[in-house]
Amino acid sequence: MKEFFKYVLATIVGLFLFGIVMFFFAIMTIVSAISSGDQVATIGDNSVMVINLSGVMEERVEDNIFTQLSGQDQLTTGLDATLEAIKKAQFSDKVKGIYIEAGTFGPDSYASMQAIRRALEEFKKSGKWIVAYGDAYTQGTYYISSVADKLYLNPQGIIDWHGLAAQPIFIKDVLAKVGIKMQVAKVGSYKSATEMFTGDKMSDADREQTEAYINGIWQNVTQAVATSRKISVATLNQYADSLITFAAPQDYVKMKMVDQLLYTDQVKKEIKKRLNLKDDEKIKQVTVNDMTKAKGAQTDGDEIAVYYAYGNIVDGVVGDMTSREHVIDAQTVCKDLEELTNDDDVKAVVLRINSGGGSAYASEQIWHQLMELKKKKPVVVSMGGMAASGGYYISAPANWIVAEPTTLTGSIGIFGMFPDMSGLLTEKIGVKFDEVKTNKNSAFGTRARPFTPEEMSILEKYVDRGYKLFRQRVAEGRKMTTDQVEQIAQGHVWIGQDAMKIKLVDELGGIEKAINKAAALAKIKDFHTQSYPAQTDWITQLMDRMEGSNYLDEQMRVTLGEYYDVFSTMKTMNQQSAIQARIPYYIYVR
Repeated sequence: MKEFFKYVLATIVGLFLFGIVMFFFAIMTIVSAISSGDQVATIGDNSVMVINLSGVMEERVEDNIFTQLSGQDQLTTGLDATLEAIKKAQFSDKVKGIYIEAGTFGPDSYASMQAIRRALEEFKKSGKWIVAYGDAYTQGTYYISSVADKLYLNPQGIIDWHGLAAQPIFIKDVLAKVGIKMQVAKVGSYKSATEMFTGDKMSDADREQTEAYINGIWQNVTQAVATSRKISVATLNQYADSLITFAAPQDYVKMKMVDQLLYTDQVKKEIKKRLNLKDDEKIKQVTVNDMTKAKGAQTDGDEIAVYYAYGNIVDGVVGDMTSREHVIDAQTVCKDLEELTNDDDVKAVVLRINSGGGSAYASEQIWHQLMELKKKKPVVVSMGGMAASGGYYISAPANWIVAEPTTLTGSIGIFGMFPDMSGLLTEKIGVKFDEVKTNKNSAFGTRARPFTPEEMSILEKYVDRGYKLFRQRVAEGRKMTTDQVEQIAQGHVWIGQDAMKIKLVDELGGIEKAINKAAALAKIKDFHTQSYPAQTDWITQLMDRMEGSNYLDEQMRVTLGEYYDVFSTMKTMNQQSAIQARIPYYIYVR
């Protein structure tokens, strides 16, 4: 027995020591990955930058040590990194051209694709070439790739070209099946976000504005492709109407949609010719990630802060409906903006917004902090895919607003949405309620019954007061009267080029224009930019990972695709802020 316990103890000690060794090995692996990630990339002479249009593109992607270790960091790319890489490649004497490889690409908006395409057009002005190739082009990847000097397709490939469609989702009947009914108080005939929960088809007002913005986006797409490919807009629309997605590949050449049908090895030979390489020589390729890590501009001169605010606007992340997604948390953002206000090294701030809104209360808090910031230094807003409703609320105080022509913006309106769960609780589950109260409205907000007409009247007045405040904020920021704002408000969604005509936007363009305008307003010539908020350090990522895994959530997102957001909304319906300044919940433009 003594020998038995001795061996057991030795085994336990061995396992304990092994665990310590493995823990330190894991830490060293992480540190090694971080160190390699922080290294400055060396770009060789006669290189080609490869842009792989596949996976998901977001406004900004944080470095994630776990995706780096698992090799999944290439699945998601950031718009900011892509634009930075293209600009560096444009001015690098070592990069001779760009090779675009089209795949299954999921950008957050056509505005993001428009920004990439414009950056590629600027790249070509340097006299360098762009070549694009795909086994199959989605409509989005074709829009971007059409800027190329030569556009190649696999001999068995396809081009998806069908036009744009918006397909709102309505879940009123789904909620009814489980005994839930939405009680809504809203201001704005175009404020269609609530229709998802209360209707079964688009209202006339929503159909009108949706047709306007998808037609506006499509006009931008077809005009750009027409110019690059030397095909008329009318012909491109004819192609879309005839659904050339299923045309024979040889017909794409006749249509001038592509220049030639080639296999991958043949495309490599074309690239080598451009680089003056022999058949047995290798092409020096650099990725977007390599390019962003290459030595760039000096950090001399004054600092212009570029603050990225994207996602739903919330007041604290605990109750957010998509807590694993990036959000604009008013509590955090206000602290960050206060620090930028008090930082004497920062001479101007560019607020990069990509948001369809969210909590009206949180939007007001950010508005206030921006007003304080503006007292000390210029604030310029750069709008991404969306800066609508609450996203426009926090844009309004800026000295200057720059939007993409296809940015979704405006949607000046507000609503309150309160789930009536009495049907679920009493009829479906069988829970019974009784009531004792001291005052007339003591039981206001109970889940046991729907609101009374009097209670709804009070809520409607409350929501109307919020709308008037929103309208006033816009009027003050845009130097308009409230009557002028009212004419373009009512929850109406506009694309950037139309918003400029009605003075909701000052200029069309991307983030570079916003930065240059900020420098002009700050009256500085020598400057550099610094991105905020700072990336999350690896220790914080490790601690967050230890608190829980989002593996199942990620798998559900992959399984449900575009319907995941609807599922998430239903799952966390009771956690959402009741008063919302939000664009229609989920806009699917395909």
